[in-house]
This record gives sequence, structure tokens and C-alpha cells, in this order.
Amino acid sequence: MEKHLTPVTSRERIEYMDMLRGIAIFGILIANLRWFSLYSPEVSGLFTFPKIDNTVYFLQHVFIESKFYSIFSILFGWGLAIQINRSKKDDASTASFLRRRLWFMLLLGGIHLFLIWEGDIVFLYGLTGFILVALRNYSSKTLLITGILLLLSPILLYFLKMNWPWVNSPSDYLYNFGEKTYKHFGWIDQDTSRTGVLSKSKSIITSIKITLADAPYRFAYLFAVSRIPKVLGAMLIGFVIGRTDLYYKFMNHKKKMLRICIAGLMVFIPLNYFLVSVLKNDTAYYNLEMEGLVYTIAFAFVVFPLAIFYMMALALMYDKKWIQKLLKPVLAVGKTAFSNYVLQSLIGIIVFYGIGFGLAEQFGPLAWTVCALIIFTFQMIVSNIWLKYFRFGPLEWIWRSLTYNKMQALRSAKN
Repeated sequence: MEKHLTPVTSRERIEYMDMLRGIAIFGILIANLRWFSLYSPEVSGLFTFPKIDNTVYFLQHVFIESKFYSIFSILFGWGLAIQINRSKKDDASTASFLRRRLWFMLLLGGIHLFLIWEGDIVFLYGLTGFILVALRNYSSKTLLITGILLLLSPILLYFLKMNWPWVNSPSDYLYNFGEKTYKHFGWIDQDTSRTGVLSKSKSIITSIKITLADAPYRFAYLFAVSRIPKVLGAMLIGFVIGRTDLYYKFMNHKKKMLRICIAGLMVFIPLNYFLVSVLKNDTAYYNLEMEGLVYTIAFAFVVFPLAIFYMMALALMYDKKWIQKLLKPVLAVGKTAFSNYVLQSLIGIIVFYGIGFGLAEQFGPLAWTVCALIIFTFQMIVSNIWLKYFRFGPLEWIWRSLTYNKMQALRSAKN
């Protein structure tokens, strides 16, 4: 039996979650800047460096792509479990409160999705959150098994799509609806016209129209890549982590967990390297070819586990005081994650679209990674200053006030 000097406290857990949420926001920013920059491998812009960019792009797929939205999904389920635990008893009023919170999450996420940037994930979280609330009273074992099956379900779904095309009908319908929307606005060729208009147009109204037109494509994509069961599966596993206080158990067996973590990283980082090597182009995946099925199988078994081992490694690292001090600025970003997530979209639009600096198609992977570092540093500074004077981020405050149907105190009690 291991000897423990001090028990893990609730405050340490919450700070760890804020730190993890902040780091996840950074990883998501790097992944999203690819889309804001309107990058394609054929781009040859002012800040593109082909040889270095190819390596950076590959490494982003190995270490970042899909891992951090998985962590964010886990944290969503974990946070919901904490809210239920705090309510002391899980009754009808608790469920009603959670659903009310989710309705306003849908509202705010919908504004982001339809008016600011079609790549929003908050709206999807709100939708899947209703399912999570409905399933909350099942046993932890049932929820864990269901979560794992949901994470593996894209394999079956892809196989079914290959043999029975009608299984992919939701994606096909939404894609066709998106084409009709583009024709309505006068942009027939979505791939070329969208890029050209966004990068050159100085009209905010035009930018909003394109965002509205892109929304059906966004949902078509979510169905095509089976993102919905992946997100729900990760949320269910996060909910089990929060309900069973797995974090405390993990931190009370650090030596054993360290060995498992090191072994896991040594196995799953090379497997993710293999995963990126499997799919040479997206066409095979979307054409439902065998190469796409192999990729789907590899993805299901290697991406989510690496996200889990990232969480384990960060938990063990965060136990060190010097790491806590080093990462302290990140906590403020995690505490105001919703506001920072939307702020990243606004910055991306200002930097890359015609209504701002119009730098679309000028950045390669290296440049947008450097850009992400600058943006995130700015967010750490602003978030830490903000929380010196205010209790919540601006969007968190609006969300909280709507949920409680009462204007919440925003100013910090210290000021």
C-alpha cells in the first residue's frame, strides 16, 4: 500500500479541471485556425513554408487533432456530474435546472453557430447534454459500457454506409440543403466562392449570410464523421469519472498511475502516427472506400485513449507545485472557457476574413500555430485581469443569469 502525505482536495480537483479546460481550449484553437485561415495544401501564401508546413501539419494530426475536443467533451460530462453531486439529491428539480441550463446553452451556442462561425461545438454539446441528463440515473457500469460502445459505433456506422447508402441519408440531405442555401445566396460553388467571398468581402452581413449557408454543411459533416456518438460517448465517460470520484482514486495511487500513463503514451502516440499515415486523402473517407473504413477502425481505437493518457499525464504533472505555478495563468482561461472559445472565433474572423485583415490563404500550419500561441497568450493576460475584477466571464455571466432567471452579481466581492 502506498503512503500518502496529504489527501487530494476538492479545490485541487477543480483547479486541475480549469487547467485542463484551458489547455483544451488552446488545442482546439490550433485545430480551428486551419479552418479560419481557409488553408488547403495547394495554398501558397505569404506565411506558408511548404517543407516545414507539411511536417507541422502531420504532427498536429498526430498530437492535437480530435484529442482536445475529446478532452473537452469528457470535462463537460464530468462537470455535469459535479453539479448533480452538489445538489445533494437528484430529483425532478435538479433535472429541470440542468435542462434549463442546456436550453440557454443551445441559445448562446446557436448564436455562435448561425451568426459568427459555423464550426461551433457548443450547440452540439447542448443537444447531446439533454441525452446525458436523461441517462444520468443509470449505473456507472452501464454508462461506462454505453460510452465505450458509442465511441466504437462509428466503425459499424461506416460499414453500414458502405453497404446501405441510405444510412448516410441525414448527411446527404443536409449537404443538398446546404447547396440550395448557397444557390439562394448566389454562391453556386461552395468550395471556391465561399473562400473568395469570405477573404475579400468587407460586409458583415455577407459574412453572416455565408455562416448561415454553411450551417447545413456543418451538420452534414457531423453526421458524416459520426461526431455525435463520439461526443456523447466521451461525455458519458466523463460523467462516470465525476460521479465515482475517479480523480481522487487516481491521485491516491500516483506511482502505479505513472507507470500506466508512460506505457499508454508510448503505445498510443505511435498508433496515432500510424493513424495519420493510413488515410492519404479525405476523398477515400467521404467516398466510403475501404481505406476510409480502415481509418475509422484505427481512429476509434487510438484517438480517445491518447486523450485519456493526456489527462492522466497532466494530472500527475499538475501535482507538482512548480507546474501549478507555471500553469497558473491557464486557469483563468479555463474558468472563462465559453467566453474565450467565442473570442477565438471573433479573432479568427478579424485576422483572416475580408471584414478584418483579410489574411485568408496566407497562413500555413507553422504560421497559424504561432498565431495560436500569440492569441492564447493574449487570452491568458486578459482573462487573468478580468477575473481580478469580475466573478465570471461575460458569456458565463449571461448564461448563469439566464439559467437562474435572475441577474447574477458580476463584480468580484474583493472590488
